Order: sequence, then structure tokens, then C-alpha cells
Amino acid sequence: MPKPKVAFYWCASCGGCEETVVDLAEDILALVEKVDIVLWPVAMDFKYKDVQAMADQSILATLLNGAIRSTEQEEMARLLRRKSKYMIAYGACAQLGGIPGLANQFPREQVLKFNYEDSPSTMNDRKTRPQLRFADNGREPLLPELHHVVRSLDQVVDVDYYVPGCPPTPKLTKAAMTALLENRLPPKGSVIAPDVALCDECPRKASKPVNIAFTEFKRPHQMLMDPNQCFLAQGIVCMGPSTRSGCEAACTVGGMPCTGCFGPTSRVRDQGLKILSSLCANVGPREEGEIQKVLEGIPDPVGTFYRYGLAKSMLRRKVNLPLT
Repeated sequence: MPKPKVAFYWCASCGGCEETVVDLAEDILALVEKVDIVLWPVAMDFKYKDVQAMADQSILATLLNGAIRSTEQEEMARLLRRKSKYMIAYGACAQLGGIPGLANQFPREQVLKFNYEDSPSTMNDRKTRPQLRFADNGREPLLPELHHVVRSLDQVVDVDYYVPGCPPTPKLTKAAMTALLENRLPPKGSVIAPDVALCDECPRKASKPVNIAFTEFKRPHQMLMDPNQCFLAQGIVCMGPSTRSGCEAACTVGGMPCTGCFGPTSRVRDQGLKILSSLCANVGPREEGEIQKVLEGIPDPVGTFYRYGLAKSMLRRKVNLPLT
């Protein structure tokens, strides 16, 4: 009996999600025994035409990591969706847009101009940029085009399940693959992680303040932090209250506040607004000038509250915009 086929694909991301598959350690050997990996470009050589030739839904599941920024990424997402019975958004970038989604703060032209002309490390006197088409010895290579915005996977194709994290933990990866192979999948649309806030598994939760009046916010490098006290109680922004658990509190155990990579629980519509509303409601001062002084302790609100979820937030832009 043929083994079920599984595909891994990498779009706009850093590659950490590919690493966490390898972090399965000896469990990856058991996985390889049970499935036929038919696509994994980062580890094995496959051709686009080979995927095209596969029968529709012949792949049991594709675990696609990374956001969708280019035409090539969108094309591959649509192709793999057609070829797969299950499409799994694997990791924060596929689920929420991730770090690449922070580029949605800027027009595409501004992004291109900075990276190819204005950045401090760029030497490009001719202001040359990649061209979509060019002639070379009788050939006409075609390069992908960047869309105007970064999108999460489910903003492009239908997604069956989500495995959160930046990157997902080996434990969750194993749980997802086990559920898939044993046909014990949860309802479609489920996030394969506990549906409770990170605070539930944080070792500092006993000191989480019930009533607090923030008079200042500090960043971790600006103070000597108490290793046992809740970060919020110390005036350090922590995304834990608005973030799903399942990461085994890796950051807070390691002495750093949660940055929100597991996304919101099912009861939160907008992760950034959830924590922002909570923090603002508990700012101590009531005069505008004093309030502003407190909020100056958060110099990058978008990067703080929407580090992973800007593409899926209520702050949205259209995919197709004028060229600027």
C-alpha cells in the first residue's frame, strides 16, 4: 500500500520553520518511514513540473510556511492547494503574515527604493533594480513580481489547519503530523495548539497583577528584571495575555517577554488591539501630556503589538494599489 504523500514549501519567511522540522530529531526518521515526502525544496531537489503533473488532491497534506508576497509564492500556494487534500498554514508567517507583514506599513515603491537604492549598505550608483523580464543570449527569464501587500496564507487560498509559532515547536509539529496520519484531525479551521492565553503556562503567572496603574513602560534592556515577577508588573510590555499558549513559555522561561508569535486565541479578533486596549486602560496618569510621556516608553507600537499579525489585523490595505 503506497504511503501518504506530504509536501513542505517555503514562501516569505526566514527558514526557521524548515529548521523546526529537522528539530524533530529522531522523530523525523519515524515520519519518513510513514510518509512519502514529494516536495521539500529546501532539503531535496524537486521540479515545478513534477508538482504540476501530480493528480489533484493526491498529496495528503502540504505544510506551507511563510507569508505570500510575490506572484510566484501565490502561484505555488494555489497549485499546492489544488494538489493537496489538506492545506496547513505552518508557522506565524503563514498563519498571520509574520515579520514580513510589517512591510505593509510602507508602499511597495518605498520598500524597493530603500532596499535597492537608499539603504546604508547599498552600492548601486545606476539605481538598478531586478526586472521582471530581460533578454539573455536568446532566453527571456521571468522573475516574480512583488504584490503591494504581504498576505497570510488564508488570504490567498483555503486553509484547513494552522500550526502556530515562530517557529512552531517540535512538540506541536509532531502532534499535527500524528493527528494527520492517524486521522484524528480537529474541526476544519482549528489552530493546533491550546486555546488559552500564554499566561496559563507562564511560570510567572502567580505574580500577574490584577490591578495596575502604569506610570512608565521600559524595554528589557533598560532595567535589571526580576526573574520571577510578571513582566507587566515590572512595566515591561508582554503579549502573553492576548497570545495563545502552546510554546511551553519558551521566551518567558528564558527571561524575555512574550512577543506574540502564537497569535490570538479564538476569542480574540485582533491580537494587537486586545493588548493595546488593556494597557491603555491601565495607564495611571489622566492628563494628556503625562499619558503621552508614559506611552513614549513604547517607541514602536506597530512592531510591538503587531510584530507577527499586521497582515491579519483590522488595519488592512488593498492588494492591488497604484504603482506608488
